[in-house]
Amino acid sequence: MDRVLPADLRLLALWLLTRTLLLLCVLKVLIVPGPDVTSDVEVIYQGWYEILRTGTFPLDDVTWQYPPAAALAVLSPGLLPFLDYLTAFAVLACCCDAAVLVLLRYAGGRPGRRTAGAWVWTAGVPLLGPTAYARYDLMVTAVAVCALLAGARRARLLGVLVGLGALLKVWPALLLLGTRRGPATRTAWTTAAGTVLGLLLAFAVTMPGALAFLDFQRDRGTEVESLGALVLHVARAFGWQGWMQLNYGSVEFLGPYVAVVSTGAQALTALAFGWLLLWRLRARAWAPSTPCDAAFAAVLLFTTTSRVISPQYLLWLVGLAAACLTYRARPMRTPALLTLAATGVTFLEFPVWFSHVAASDPLGVSLLLLRNGLLVAATVTACRSLWRRTVTEPGSRELRLPGQPSVRDGQLLGS
Repeated sequence: MDRVLPADLRLLALWLLTRTLLLLCVLKVLIVPGPDVTSDVEVIYQGWYEILRTGTFPLDDVTWQYPPAAALAVLSPGLLPFLDYLTAFAVLACCCDAAVLVLLRYAGGRPGRRTAGAWVWTAGVPLLGPTAYARYDLMVTAVAVCALLAGARRARLLGVLVGLGALLKVWPALLLLGTRRGPATRTAWTTAAGTVLGLLLAFAVTMPGALAFLDFQRDRGTEVESLGALVLHVARAFGWQGWMQLNYGSVEFLGPYVAVVSTGAQALTALAFGWLLLWRLRARAWAPSTPCDAAFAAVLLFTTTSRVISPQYLLWLVGLAAACLTYRARPMRTPALLTLAATGVTFLEFPVWFSHVAASDPLGVSLLLLRNGLLVAATVTACRSLWRRTVTEPGSRELRLPGQPSVRDGQLLGS
């Protein structure tokens, strides 16, 4: 106990210090160089808030590209009517942040677990800078981490939380890929589907425009921070006549051959889905950490190959990396560290030196190359580790934590 308490106090002290700095930056007591990252909350979110509170979705706003449950996040500052919208939003984001820390620390204190996940979360979130508290992605990540950890032994709870998360921002649906074959998969997947359908029906009946986001999301192009955009950044130095423009809520490339790059990104995403399907069919063994590991690898794949890699997407990866590292076996340690490094570089790329990214100058292109290179490296190492531990190695050795049985095809080995 004497050794545990100081560690917990250090963890709490680091969280309090970094979160105080984040709040001061979001509330503009401290000014971060570059574009104002709070404009999304003060202008876009607050504008949506005024529309949503009338009982309809923003039907004429192409920047509304989110599933209907996102309305809950946008409306949440109304729970604190004594604060202005930005302050209330930041406070609620901080509360979600604290809830994730508590959950990770509790999970890390159980037998066969570690507190490394809580440290990854505490250190990783502030690496993104004030953007972490100026987007609703932290709230979505909190639901996803809760689904993985609280739903580890409760398939029905996992399904409910994944269904809710998917209607907040789609990507939490990927958390179902790592569920064990058999009753756990059937229960989690059917519960998630039922939750999604039930919530969709409720929104469709009560609020017009619940599915308008599908049309707006389909028309998105190549965002300037994505992996594919690197081709266009380099092409500008050789006379390519394209340009950048705020389009569908993000800064995108427009002009000749952009559609080709976007199609290439979509093809990579399709290949990523194919690899995940193959993994699911070939996987022969599940360790206790496999659901978290598979979720982390899947979200890495879809983030890295996406036409859009917005800075806040790194929060998803930090949360999933933290969930992975709550287990004593650490197959995702290297990809988690690479993700933390990519998160820190993302803060430099946006907002600090975003003007260099917009100019496609050597500094801007170098930052993007480094950040996206780190994401590619994290993706490759995560997928390789997942494949090795669940497909190629189980024949020669069991996946087993000290003092715990292994799991193969949903059954305990040796039972």
